[in-house]
Amino acid sequence: MSGRQNELRRCYWCEGDALYEHYHDEEWGVPVFDLLELFERLALESMQAGLSWITVLKKREHMRKRFMGFDPQRLALCDEIEIADWLKDQGLIRHRGKLQALVQNARLVLQEPDFVDLIWQFAPRKGCPPAAPEAGLGATENAKAMAKTLKSKGFKFVGPTTCYAFMQSAGLVNDHARDCWRFSACEELQRSVRAQ
Repeated sequence: MSGRQNELRRCYWCEGDALYEHYHDEEWGVPVFDLLELFERLALESMQAGLSWITVLKKREHMRKRFMGFDPQRLALCDEIEIADWLKDQGLIRHRGKLQALVQNARLVLQEPDFVDLIWQFAPRKGCPPAAPEAGLGATENAKAMAKTLKSKGFKFVGPTTCYAFMQSAGLVNDHARDCWRFSACEELQRSVRAQ
């Protein structure tokens, strides 16, 4: 990271940690349309429930290795034998329910005609501006609707708060602070999406 980037004003929550800052600068708030990447973001947010995001970020690379790149097709084939093995791995978040949800959610993704479209239908559209970043909302009506839809399809660990964090991460909304150096770029990207 350049010295110039170290001097940039960022959202308060990521300041002071290089891993956090890199995630904030490169990924958070950037629209994601790739199936594997979108599923990874949902899986990571589901893993976070009850934990700090930095805990998840620190384990992310190891999770990518153990969870086969978060490939739904490969994860869908896993069973209790793999889950029992994962539970022994200190590099993972060792929560049986979350690991079972990872496998179940992967199977459900494969049943969707277009998982990407399913998710993106909940992004604010033209004429419906997103909530102001300063609002500090735990969930919006769109996130609640996403959670309700996903739960009705059998997805686990996808409550409204998790879904809203997922929307922030995957760029469905732009919650960068207005004085953050990433706000304008992410807003422009999302404005293009909303205009479609």
